[in-house]
Amino acid sequence: MKLTVLSRSASIASTHRLVEAARARGHRVRVLDPVKVQMHLDGKSANLFYQHRRMPACDVVVPRIAQSVNVYGLAVVNQLAMRGVPLVNSADAIAQARNKMRSLQLLSANGIDIPATVMARDAAELREMVGLVGGVPVLVKLLQGQERRGIMICESLQSLEATLEAVLGLGHNLVVQQYVRKADQDIRVLVVGGQAVAAVRRRPRVGRLSQTLNAGARLERIQLPTAHRRAAESAARLMGLEVAAVDMLDVKGAPKIFEVNSSPALAAMEQATGVDVATRVIERAEALAAQARATRTPPRSHEPVAAWPRTSRRAPAKGRKLAGGRV
Repeated sequence: MKLTVLSRSASIASTHRLVEAARARGHRVRVLDPVKVQMHLDGKSANLFYQHRRMPACDVVVPRIAQSVNVYGLAVVNQLAMRGVPLVNSADAIAQARNKMRSLQLLSANGIDIPATVMARDAAELREMVGLVGGVPVLVKLLQGQERRGIMICESLQSLEATLEAVLGLGHNLVVQQYVRKADQDIRVLVVGGQAVAAVRRRPRVGRLSQTLNAGARLERIQLPTAHRRAAESAARLMGLEVAAVDMLDVKGAPKIFEVNSSPALAAMEQATGVDVATRVIERAEALAAQARATRTPPRSHEPVAAWPRTSRRAPAKGRKLAGGRV
């Protein structure tokens, strides 16, 4: 199989693991930086070029779109879909998961428990609505913020008001969310192809509140209760994601989902659980490619497509360059 990983760099840990897993299964892999992909539309075809050359055909694409290039990267993913290329996570699914309010609306509308959340455009209105989420402390989240940097903690009404005025004044949209004081565990579940394949409990660093666990949190493998497994799998399905990390709180034995991530870190999850997550992702990519072959229609463009470069199936020597990066 010819597989493309869309990622800013082949040296990123999760991307590197995907390349290793794909090569171990005998596939040919390219890592392409999405911002170096050029797109062309003319009403008849949807063509793509990479570094000014026609982008070679492939059997399946694994998008790893960074938040910093979200708009452009998702346009590339969408154009690949227009050409009929199978995708492990579509542009629509990634965009929906990254809009925090939209994803919470979808989960809530389908009966999945979430922390109480409010959204308004005026700082004074949000301050008045804090009582609806249980009072301070609260979590303030940028609507399209990055997982690591899009969350702020406000422990008093004064700090909340200052934060709201500053953030809204910069033109950002945000949500204010309940800080669940009595959560027994903070859990991340990795879902691949509709099935929960690994789960960890995340312990924040000393002095940090729960739900700010990305900053140096310790991961510990856990056995996932049935209710939590079902909630995670339902959340990923509702988002339309083939690969997702579902973040939830355990509150008196019941799951309460607060976020779904479309490009989760794989290496840290593998290290904590011993599960070969990267291979699970590649296996799902194989299944999607097989489904596409069974129902394939001719591409819209009749223009010739560049052939895939001939490469050995052996793992490359350390430092050898791939077409779009280095492993």
